[in-house]
Amino acid sequence: MLKLVKQTGQTIYRIWFYILVAVPILLFFPFLVIFASREAWYPQFFWMARNLWARFILYGMFCFPKVTYEQKLVKNKSYMLVANHTSMLDIMLMLVVSRNPFVFVGKKELVKIPLFGFFYKRVCIMVDRDNTQSRTGVYRRAQKRLQQGLSICIFPEGGVPEEHVLLDKFKDGAFKMAIAHKIPVVPMTFYDNKKRFSFTFFSGGPGKCRAKVHSFIETKSLEADDTITLREGVRETILNDLVKNV
Repeated sequence: MLKLVKQTGQTIYRIWFYILVAVPILLFFPFLVIFASREAWYPQFFWMARNLWARFILYGMFCFPKVTYEQKLVKNKSYMLVANHTSMLDIMLMLVVSRNPFVFVGKKELVKIPLFGFFYKRVCIMVDRDNTQSRTGVYRRAQKRLQQGLSICIFPEGGVPEEHVLLDKFKDGAFKMAIAHKIPVVPMTFYDNKKRFSFTFFSGGPGKCRAKVHSFIETKSLEADDTITLREGVRETILNDLVKNV
């Protein structure tokens, strides 16, 4: 009986999440469409996504963000934002962490999500990881966005790993891009999102969503040959922090 009650609560909790995702989009749909229609207006779209969507969802789920910074992001400077990936809440928490407007690089499959997918394909950089030409195009689109003063966000695991995996292997893309464009890499650890809202249906619940922004890693003196060293250094930073705090 207790198990049934718990599963019923977790089902309602998941349904409530998708309601919270949809409500701000529906309420502000005309404004979101306008701001998503031109790249020059993306900062306004980002502000709405950060303050009227991400925060609404997190607080509505009683998942309270708690962010600590070893180093603060500088306004109007471009960065490569990277973090471990365990939950859909990672998107919302990343938006809360960074005041600097950034663009997500993510898999094209997310376009299929109702409402969310409509804007995702208009404001994010989509990649088909099975298509070499698609991956090449990502670099060109990212360069254009960086030239506009935006940052880039990539979850370097390339997707959400299986539940038992603390931190999967990192792919090269984010680090190659950071070196090519000479922008600092900002490693972040998300501690609690798997507990709050994992991809296992009967799981999750309210609580803190802690995040830590680690010291930035400069890439100005790095070359393409340094990609693996940079990648593994960032992964070690996040993994060590997860081992200590999860």
